[in-house]
Amino acid sequence: MIPHRSASARLRAHLHAEREALRARWVKGAWSLGLFEFISFGIKQAWACLFGGVMLALLLATHLFYPEAAAVSRYDFLVLAALALQVLLILSGLETWEEARVILVFHIVGTVMELFKTAHGSWIYPEDSVLRIGAVPLFSGFMYAAVGSYLARVWRIFEFRFDRFPPLWLQGLLGAAIYVNFFAHHWLPDIRLGLFAATAVIYLRTVVWFRPDEVHRPMPLLLGFLLVAIFIWFAENLGTFARAWSYPGQEDGWEMVSLSKLGSWYLLMIISFVLVATVHRGRGAHTSENHKTPRREPG
Repeated sequence: MIPHRSASARLRAHLHAEREALRARWVKGAWSLGLFEFISFGIKQAWACLFGGVMLALLLATHLFYPEAAAVSRYDFLVLAALALQVLLILSGLETWEEARVILVFHIVGTVMELFKTAHGSWIYPEDSVLRIGAVPLFSGFMYAAVGSYLARVWRIFEFRFDRFPPLWLQGLLGAAIYVNFFAHHWLPDIRLGLFAATAVIYLRTVVWFRPDEVHRPMPLLLGFLLVAIFIWFAENLGTFARAWSYPGQEDGWEMVSLSKLGSWYLLMIISFVLVATVHRGRGAHTSENHKTPRREPG
């Protein structure tokens, strides 16, 4: 008897079949293979960004089109929309319960930091809402959850494997130090430069192997961290443009978010990576010899 397959499993099987057909039709040599892998990489990245991409689209759409006289405030609508999206992803199987747990933890971690940072004037939420804790509308936690969602999904979609994966206890200490510094630097010396140096020391030799198509490809993990942080920084610029939140200096008109925030997101993204790594318990920390044989996805 053939077990019932979920809608997401059927979708993956269909997409895999379509990809194989396109691959057989277009890949004829090294250049076409490179182009095919590049396009496949972009599509998979977009799929991994599903939650964050939808949330960013909602921020922009509600900024441009949300009626001022609506019975539900814009911020509260974003909370309800984010909850509905999260439920839909889980029920459809597009997000696993394991990933949802990581996202929930990062949601809590982010909300606690939001409460502290807004109390100290680091940024503000200029619009009114009902669904909030103090000065922090509840949708803000979902913006942090979007980072956790991306890292959890990209780990699974690209079938991450690692060379020289650092011990989880060491990564945990780094993540804890980063989180504490986000609070402590308001009273104590900011050790951000030391934390940057620590990430370089801990992850300098680590290579992540990711599978855009048939074969795993290597990338220095530190480079991957930087690329993700840059992407988040661009997304934050769109978020402030949409007036979802504002930094000092943006009260009278939008301007680019300071590049210093790129460093903040780099460090915060490390925390998310450590949370995802803890859930995975470091599995996939193999040597590069394990990645040279092409493997086909069963769908």
